[in-house]
Amino acid sequence: KQEDKEHILSTVRQFGKEFFDGDRIYGYGGYYYNPRYWEPVVPLLQKHYGLTGKSKVLDVGCAKGFLLYDLTRLIPGITVAGLDISQYAIDNSKEDVRPFLKVGDAVELPYENDSFDLVISINTVHNLNEEGCRRSLLEIERVGRKDKFITVDAYRNKEEKDRMDIWNLTAQTYMSVDEWK
Repeated sequence: KQEDKEHILSTVRQFGKEFFDGDRIYGYGGYYYNPRYWEPVVPLLQKHYGLTGKSKVLDVGCAKGFLLYDLTRLIPGITVAGLDISQYAIDNSKEDVRPFLKVGDAVELPYENDSFDLVISINTVHNLNEEGCRRSLLEIERVGRKDKFITVDAYRNKEEKDRMDIWNLTAQTYMSVDEWK
């Protein structure tokens, strides 16, 4: 029913307990740390972006900070920062990285210009309206002095768009690959 879908979407887009650790209909259905997710990715990021113990990395939309936690475990000395819209996510983050996480909005990053060697934003920017996406991308560019890695929801054909129309819970903006470019 339409009212059920509207209730689900309004609950999900609060990015609170229901989204992260509530029933699966509202999002993850339990968002817990598992080293098998980010641990194998960290060496790839390290090699591709030349990350060292002197590097500074920001994760915009860090959720509970799992990627940042694995970065600190596997690259000793690395400086990390994370930002997420969800107070719940920050409050329930990995304790070791919690001091480096902030609640905030991706359209106004609370960091100085050129603060980070790498800015990561995985499946976050598209949760904003189009103007918010534009502003967030400009902010990521502003605070990153070197590299950026950003993923967003995109489709290549009508079939993929139709699936996204049904599946999407959080993205306010999703476009074709060419439209994003």
